[in-house]
Amino acid sequence: MVKKRVAPKAKPAEAAGAKRALPTSLRRNAPLVPVDSAGGQALAAVIAILTFLAALCAGGAELVATSSAQWRSDIAREVTIQVRPNAQRSIDADVERAVSLARQTTGVESALPFSKQESERLLEPWLGTGLDFNDLPVPRLIVIKLAQEVRPDFTKLRQSLKDQVPGATLDDHALWVSRLSTMANTIIAVGVVLVGLVLVAAGLAVTFATRGAMAGNREVVDVLHFVGANDDFIAREFQRRFFKLGLKGSAAGAGVAMVLTTILGIVSQSWRASPTGDQIEALFGSFSISWRGYGVVVLIALVVALVTGIVSRLTVRRFLNGNG
Repeated sequence: MVKKRVAPKAKPAEAAGAKRALPTSLRRNAPLVPVDSAGGQALAAVIAILTFLAALCAGGAELVATSSAQWRSDIAREVTIQVRPNAQRSIDADVERAVSLARQTTGVESALPFSKQESERLLEPWLGTGLDFNDLPVPRLIVIKLAQEVRPDFTKLRQSLKDQVPGATLDDHALWVSRLSTMANTIIAVGVVLVGLVLVAAGLAVTFATRGAMAGNREVVDVLHFVGANDDFIAREFQRRFFKLGLKGSAAGAGVAMVLTTILGIVSQSWRASPTGDQIEALFGSFSISWRGYGVVVLIALVVALVTGIVSRLTVRRFLNGNG
């Protein structure tokens, strides 16, 4: 009898080695554009930083715009009459006459004359204290508060002061309002330009990142072309993945900017009783942006995410058209 020879069974390790493992990018349900890689995380960090800077620029511009509007509103509601001393006339009588003319003008809510001591106290920050102002021709000021409903006729009031109170001049602060408007508009324009530059920088970063992702996933793109996928499908996949990456980074940057702004507002409120806090409040108000400012920050985050997705799609199409 001839004995049958039984072939030895393959070892488990050899059987497993017979099937080579596919690359991660070619496995089933694997994303076409992996964003969890080191490059994707670095791009998300760059987008977060750029969004943070853009949010700070936009928040600062909105803060200046709000403070400027408040300054201009306060200045526009107030005019001053300056009465210069005259050796041939009684300055007290001239002040009383100027106050009477101001109160008779339509649209004037109140007219408050400064006393001699109050007028001299206004010069102390420039001339110092302890000076004898008796020999100095210190003018007297009259602060006029205007009503919000009616605009006074300053031409008529100026003519009345010229005729009845020689040496009295009316200052409606139009020059100061113009300078404040120019300053605020300049700062807002600079903020808008900086936000635009940040968006351009984000677009450039996404462009280079997309090209790197295309180069790293070239075999995946070739396989997709081989099975019939068109360029639009591949571009949409890149746009979707990079949009999610941009939204993640921009949300983080905008959130940090909002938290920082809130903390600064709380700190400024705690300093309100100190001289430093008074100076900060005089320049920036309460140092807190309104809901409109927060809305602008959220809008910037969404725009950054949209720019990330759109630039990625355009870069993929140009890459495929240039290599196809």
